[in-house]
Amino acid sequence: MNQNIKNRCDIISKNFKEINADRKILLEKLANHIQEKLNSGKEVNLVYVCTHNSRRSHLGQVWSKVAADFYGFSINTFSAGTEATAFNQNAINALISAGFEVKKLHETANPKYEVIFGEGKSNLCFSKTIDDESLPKENFVAVMTCGDADENCPFIPGCDLRIGTTYFDPKSYDNSILQDEKYTERSNQIAMECLYVFSLIK
Repeated sequence: MNQNIKNRCDIISKNFKEINADRKILLEKLANHIQEKLNSGKEVNLVYVCTHNSRRSHLGQVWSKVAADFYGFSINTFSAGTEATAFNQNAINALISAGFEVKKLHETANPKYEVIFGEGKSNLCFSKTIDDESLPKENFVAVMTCGDADENCPFIPGCDLRIGTTYFDPKSYDNSILQDEKYTERSNQIAMECLYVFSLIK
């Protein structure tokens, strides 16, 4: 793992006290489900879902993969939305500032990006709807990262568990003086909660 990202994980993982008790109960439910999958020798597939699949869901996809790797687990992570738009540049910038290398693979309205966090360690990120062919059709957890997606996706076929870990949308701060600060804040929050989940797994 890239040293800068590892250092950030080291720091964040020492501050789980910042997560409130109710939130921990929710995250522990996710951790228990992942533990059951690992105990039974099954693949772990996490699909982070948000309306536009542009910000929070991608941060969840990336940080959950990193968190699993940090604690020594191999899992599959994905993201999706109720609409396909594009991976937002401000979210990409927040990941770059955290130490990730982000490579745009082609020039389109909805580009694919390789988000790299170490030698041979990366995520493929692009905006897509929940029925995209690249996503698992069964044996996966749907992690809802925004209330709007939770309301607009009343049923996600094939998921073993649907869990709502909603996050405030940093989009509210786009083109403001607080833009970069708020995207980094959201990225760090999602990183902390992903790390907390995998810290509980044996």
